Amino acid sequence: MKHLLLILFIMLSGSMEAVANSKLQAQTVYSMSEINFLTKDNIQVFGDLYISSRGKSAPVVMLFHQGGGDARGEYETIVPVILQQGFNVIAVDLRAGGNRFGSENRTVANLGEVTYSYCDAYLDLEATLDYIIKEGFTGKKFAWGSSFSGSLVFQLATNRGPELSAILSFSPASGGPMAACKADLYLKDLQTPALVLRPETEMQRESSVEQFKLFEKHGVQTYIAQNGVHGSSMLNNLIVQGDVDKHWNKVLAFINSNLKKRHK
Repeated sequence: MKHLLLILFIMLSGSMEAVANSKLQAQTVYSMSEINFLTKDNIQVFGDLYISSRGKSAPVVMLFHQGGGDARGEYETIVPVILQQGFNVIAVDLRAGGNRFGSENRTVANLGEVTYSYCDAYLDLEATLDYIIKEGFTGKKFAWGSSFSGSLVFQLATNRGPELSAILSFSPASGGPMAACKADLYLKDLQTPALVLRPETEMQRESSVEQFKLFEKHGVQTYIAQNGVHGSSMLNNLIVQGDVDKHWNKVLAFINSNLKKRHK
């Protein structure tokens, strides 16, 4: 009898979990399509577009990956959380990337033997913004970068600030390959609200400490993830192997605070 009751409890628990999961999925209604568009220098950029049930008037989050990566690989567990907020998402494969997350960078694959620098990929960010504007997305727009693209979003905000509500930068790169396009170069002209996040391990470097001081001097919000990892992956609990709720709370609070503000 005890064994029978245990079996019934396990079956009931499984059913309850399935119902809970189905309710969560039902709350997140969206359409997804693979897209591609051309940059100003005629590079074909590939990506994925997620449109929420709120339509094109909902906020749009533009996701850009880190070096050696791709959009689907880095943002596989991150996109669903953003969609649950009722936002639209566009996640693109930049021309400087690869398969470090186990999936293919479609833009790089289409380039064949041609290679580009991290700084060259800036045009891909501009093209992404142009694409969502052309396609009629009227909601507030957020640019989200990781590592090298975490620096490029500062350049985008400086050049296209009035079209952005805010930028988020995870572990912005500033080493040798980024010398000509690192975030520091654009701070004096920055008018767009910005949040920079780094894991605590990266803050052991003097260069990161000094950069945070510079960010704060120019009104950029900063956040140190105590149990984080490099780039946007600090929001992926499978990679962090620990709780990432505090990191997500900071990110979502920042986005929501800037939904209420008008462009400067």
